[in-house]
Amino acid sequence: MANNTSIKKLARERRRKHIRKALSGTPEKPRLVVFRSNKQIYGQIIDDVNRNTLISASSQTKEIAADVQKAKSKTEVAQIVGKYLAEQAVQKKLSIVVFDRAGYIYHGRVKAFADGAREGGLKF
Repeated sequence: MANNTSIKKLARERRRKHIRKALSGTPEKPRLVVFRSNKQIYGQIIDDVNRNTLISASSQTKEIAADVQKAKSKTEVAQIVGKYLAEQAVQKKLSIVVFDRAGYIYHGRVKAFADGAREGGLKF
C-alpha cells in the first residue's frame, strides 16, 4: 500500500464501482446516493443524464440542526437526514428514486437513512 489506503476503503471502492455499473439516475427516476463519514452523513439526489444534483442534505444542514442536536445516536441522525431529504424531494415533485448505497453495507446508518427517506415519502 504505497498511498496509505486501507483495505476496507479499497474494497468499498470496488463495490461502489460494481454497483454504479448497473445504477443510473434519469430525470424521471433520479439516483439517491448516500455517503457516510465517521461523524456525518450526506445524501444527494442526482440526475446522471444531465449531470446535476437536484437536492442535497446532510447532518450539517441548518434547517434540521435542532433535530440533529436532540438525536441520541448517529443512526437517529441518519434517519432524520433521510426524512428531510425525502420531504425536499416531494416538494420538487420527485417521488420515485433509485437507491445507491455507494458500496456501504445496507445496515446501520445506511439502512436508517433509507428508512427515513421512505418515511418522508420516497419510493425505491
